[in-house]
Amino acid sequence: MVDRVHVRFRVPVALLGSGTAGMLVAVQSRINGGLSQQIGSGYLAALASFGSGLLLVGLVLLFTPKARRGMGLLTAEVRAGRYPVWGLLGGTCGAFFVLTQGLVASVIGLALFTVGIVAGQVLGGLLMDRIGLGPGGRVDPSLPRVTGTILAVAAVAISVAGGLGGAGSPWLVVVPLVAGIGMSWQSAVNGLVRAAAQSAIASTFVNFVVGTAVLAVAAAVSVATQGWPENWPSEPWFYVGGVIGVIFIAVAAILVRLTGVLLLSMSNVAGQLIASVLLEAGLPLAGGVTAAMAVGTAVALAAVVIASLPGRGSRA
Repeated sequence: MVDRVHVRFRVPVALLGSGTAGMLVAVQSRINGGLSQQIGSGYLAALASFGSGLLLVGLVLLFTPKARRGMGLLTAEVRAGRYPVWGLLGGTCGAFFVLTQGLVASVIGLALFTVGIVAGQVLGGLLMDRIGLGPGGRVDPSLPRVTGTILAVAAVAISVAGGLGGAGSPWLVVVPLVAGIGMSWQSAVNGLVRAAAQSAIASTFVNFVVGTAVLAVAAAVSVATQGWPENWPSEPWFYVGGVIGVIFIAVAAILVRLTGVLLLSMSNVAGQLIASVLLEAGLPLAGGVTAAMAVGTAVALAAVVIASLPGRGSRA
């Protein structure tokens, strides 16, 4: 009886945890977007965020025997050809996402940026579950999931339509949409890395090593062409984006097996949407929350709820 209750509630609890992590992602977007505005470089802001995350997870790895054993297991799997090298590259999508936080969120605003991420995550989640890339295997799309995905795309259309008429910047929402698809792929791949390493810390470390390397190259090119920023903010909260990223990636790697990629993305989305609207209303990056953005956010939340409903989709 106790086991049955545990099984019944473990997915809702996992979704609640994922939603909370999603709220932290919105906070991270606000922090990195603000740092980009302060120093005038989205590339260095992204590197500072990912680099601080790498430092933190590296220290955790150093003092966690299980995580070090996990790195050994993963290395052995790759060398033996049992785990593909491309499966280690989830951090590239994480790097792209953090980069868009600095380059795009500060231009179109946090709420519209997050709605774009939403559509990308649900589209990507539906695709990743369908092809079975995540550690939970293939999950056929059900009617609620397809309906939720359509509503998520509609939410982007509503939000963008309400922002047109200015300089056309709302069309930049395509960038976070692509980043959202990449986040779904990242969650699926990081789940595979965790399964191979048998350690969420090891999986998170690999993610940050790859992402930091990509961003270091991009930042080096930026500094070579535009120079080093003269003024860096003294407020410490501008530099905690990496810590938030560590928490989010670790939670996703742990929970993706229980929820599937799509439902993980959906619960992340719900948390991101709620937090982004609150942050854009209180600490706006670009123009605050418009009526269209509020409606689009409500539609996106409805998409999350509908896609989370049980349907006839089967797990293979």
